[in-house]
Amino acid sequence: QVQLVESGGGSVQPGGSLRLSCVVSGYTFSSYCMGWFRQTPGKEREGVAIIDSDNTTSYADFVKGRFTISQDNAKNTVYLQMNSLKPEDTAMYYCEAEDGMGCRPIVDYVDMDYRGKGTQVTISS
Repeated sequence: QVQLVESGGGSVQPGGSLRLSCVVSGYTFSSYCMGWFRQTPGKEREGVAIIDSDNTTSYADFVKGRFTISQDNAKNTVYLQMNSLKPEDTAMYYCEAEDGMGCRPIVDYVDMDYRGKGTQVTISS
């Protein structure tokens, strides 16, 4: 059974940084796409950043230059480094995954086959 467990959320001031982590277990696919998504109440979930098994990454326009997705296969962990945070980055952040040959364009995603329970990120002064 695939399990994804997020951590690292919290409350920071605008301009601050956070690093989210997602530990994956039960995932045996050799080719995959993993990503971070976010959602606020009343809004559709949106893709933030994705990474595939070849370490190819893609970002939503609204986080380019500020967020970095990475993975450590030895630790079965995917990270999202978030810098220069803005109040509009406030959301529940979800780690998600799907098997397959690489990722589709990030704008094609609303979610993936597997997801964690999320971690809350709040940006406020």
